[in-house]
Amino acid sequence: MTTEITHLSSDLIELILSLLPIPTLIRASTVCKLWQSIISSSPFSDHNNNKNQPWFFLHGLHNISSKNNQSFAFDPISNSWFLLPTFPTTTTRQHQPNTSFIGTNGFFFITAPAFCYTRILHPLWHATPPLHFPRINPLLGVFNDGCLNIHPKFIVVGGVKFIGNLVDIEDRLDVEIFDPLLGTWELGTPLPADFRSGNSSSSLSSALFKGRFFVFGIYSCFVSSFDLNQRVWSEVQTLRPSGVVFSFLIACREQLVLAGICNLPHGSSFNLWKVDEKTMEFNEIAVMPHDLLYSLFDGDEDDKFASLKCVGLGDLIYVFNEDYHRVYPACVCEIHGESGKCSWRRVPQLPSPVNRFHKVISFCSTLSLPSILGEREHPGLQ
Repeated sequence: MTTEITHLSSDLIELILSLLPIPTLIRASTVCKLWQSIISSSPFSDHNNNKNQPWFFLHGLHNISSKNNQSFAFDPISNSWFLLPTFPTTTTRQHQPNTSFIGTNGFFFITAPAFCYTRILHPLWHATPPLHFPRINPLLGVFNDGCLNIHPKFIVVGGVKFIGNLVDIEDRLDVEIFDPLLGTWELGTPLPADFRSGNSSSSLSSALFKGRFFVFGIYSCFVSSFDLNQRVWSEVQTLRPSGVVFSFLIACREQLVLAGICNLPHGSSFNLWKVDEKTMEFNEIAVMPHDLLYSLFDGDEDDKFASLKCVGLGDLIYVFNEDYHRVYPACVCEIHGESGKCSWRRVPQLPSPVNRFHKVISFCSTLSLPSILGEREHPGLQ
């Protein structure tokens, strides 16, 4: 005699549901009121958040028609891509050239001429008071004061000054920090002068790690960190392993990781190094398999790696080619816990059709079930 699932106890149903990945939970939440109640409850959400791996997001921008914009999200648990609602909305189109559209840490942002933000799965945009220094292509981070993940603040670093559709690439812009609860911007010291020649997100990468916002020169290899408590910058250092052509700094769960292309006598490779956040000393931890690296490209051109980008969070590091010719192929490296061993795999192709984009925005973010299911959050961060 079989037992129908409707006759199971709530505890057993909750146990079964806890084994499912987020995409399946989203569908399961629509089955009945009981399942929806279990899935959206705080204890269930907290347990699910603890075992989730960060998702990989790609947002493609088309300069001519916003109808051709597309947003994709990759769930590493189900190994599946999902097409997200298109952005921006009518409100955002009134504000912004595409170059100021940024995604990071669970949010989409517009930085100039008005600063707006929205959670990635809730396309309701919120405008803040004006930045003291309107800018395009800055670095952006989302951090929390204290141990509770209920009071995120936004930090804006670098970028190019934007005034009346004109830009000034020489001016170093002050750090600005926004508190959504207070609705105010706080000014901080600008990036150190070493970064003057390249202070936009096209030449810098950033990583939030242990209370500091690290800024790293993709090509210059300069690195400095902004203490989020003391509001001061550290001394500028150089982080350049032998043979590195360009690289990205990534905050993983327990360590800073440098990821980049090396040109060595035996050929090109994509390497990962563990970085000591205090001394900036580094040790190699992995090399991408040669066949996997070259599967991301066509031909043998000298600049074939120029379109390579890298983002990561938690235990995952994603590497992808932002050239449309190959429809943005990607792979992922997982760093396994205390052992530090790394495993690589190819990411499935994006779901068709995929439009041709003028700019691709990429980032990683964890997802909470309440945010996906539309549960009410803090009034300042809906």
